[in-house]
Amino acid sequence: MLAALCANGQTRFVIADSNTRAPLANASLFDRHGRPIGMSDAKGRAPSISSSSYPLTVRYMGFEEKTVPYETGDTVFMQKTYTRLREVVVESKERKVLHMLAYMREYTTLTSYTDTVFMFREKMVDYMLIPDNRMKFKGWTKPRMLKTRSYYHHTNIEGLDSVSDASHQHFSWSDWVGVSPEIDMPAAIDKYGVGSDTIKGRYGTREIWTRDYDKVAVSIDILADTLSRRWVPELRWLFNKDGLEFDNFRMCYNFENTIGGSVAAADITGYSYNMETRGRGRQMFMFNRDDEPFFVSSYVEVYMLDKEYITVKEAKKWDRRQFDKDAIAFIEPGNIPLPDPSIQALVARVQNIDKESERLDLTINPNIYSKHFGNNKNYNPGYRMLNVIKDLTGISSYKHRKSQEKNWKNFRDDWNTSRKGR
Repeated sequence: MLAALCANGQTRFVIADSNTRAPLANASLFDRHGRPIGMSDAKGRAPSISSSSYPLTVRYMGFEEKTVPYETGDTVFMQKTYTRLREVVVESKERKVLHMLAYMREYTTLTSYTDTVFMFREKMVDYMLIPDNRMKFKGWTKPRMLKTRSYYHHTNIEGLDSVSDASHQHFSWSDWVGVSPEIDMPAAIDKYGVGSDTIKGRYGTREIWTRDYDKVAVSIDILADTLSRRWVPELRWLFNKDGLEFDNFRMCYNFENTIGGSVAAADITGYSYNMETRGRGRQMFMFNRDDEPFFVSSYVEVYMLDKEYITVKEAKKWDRRQFDKDAIAFIEPGNIPLPDPSIQALVARVQNIDKESERLDLTINPNIYSKHFGNNKNYNPGYRMLNVIKDLTGISSYKHRKSQEKNWKNFRDDWNTSRKGR
């Protein structure tokens, strides 16, 4: 038994592979409401969790999810799942670009001192990988959204409880974390078909590698040292950005059909990551434009569905979105579990919103609409022609910009005043 002791003497469970009995680092834990609440450490130990959070759900990319019904000191063994994508065949030398289609699930919570917004989101995304940087076509390694559906749950200290399928506050990280570049495997597992290796970083365990012949799994602590950031090259500039702090950032990758001594984006079958941040990043967290601190916790899973080599000409059509958008459907991989009952309840609640009644009951804030709103002269042909002439001379754009700045200032001042009065 791998049970571990907390500092207060109470036991906490360990998460391990049922086949190898090896502890699983960075396994994600969800509370009874389906919200991420923590991760296992480098030795597979779950964090201390209050009894009110049970039953828990444990998830780890490449393993079946497991339910922990009550507090226990026993080991929770996870069963591996095996996903095999169809073989990718290069039919001609012209097919140089790899197009990958994926399904994504995101669980993100935005918290301030007064408000909490929980978001469950599903996405269909794609990636376009090029063989080298000498090509004129650049492709993309971050997930590009093809289709999405989102479900929000809003609460605050006044007891507000509401749901929606849209939000004006952009606090998601799922558009930013892309697939990894090509990275060399440790020599300890490169020489053998089966094995594992742990690499230490400056501030703790940096990477844990596991290999089972052509299948490779890697668990990474991005904050262990600066070398860990090679896994997220497009985010490097954010680590030194003022007003944004990373409290936690861990990733798990699964690769298959690995050949040689390295893993690459083309070999990925899926990846997941946990991220906890404080502050904003490049206007990502424009939450009411207030100076109040914000905390964002995200857990994201990405499952690769299909990979196909295509020509540069075909890739450019995808880049320009010259495809049937209506034909893009949500495709869930066969090994993915159903969302927790609480998430299913949120989805049902959002889908049952009577949007027509909501629009009829909406009261528009006078600070954010034009002073000509509802004025019949907007429909006069002569007045419309005058607006066209003003647009051509730039008069209207200048007046509009000044008006927008004034209206926004009034709206912001009113909002901040109401928040301070809570």
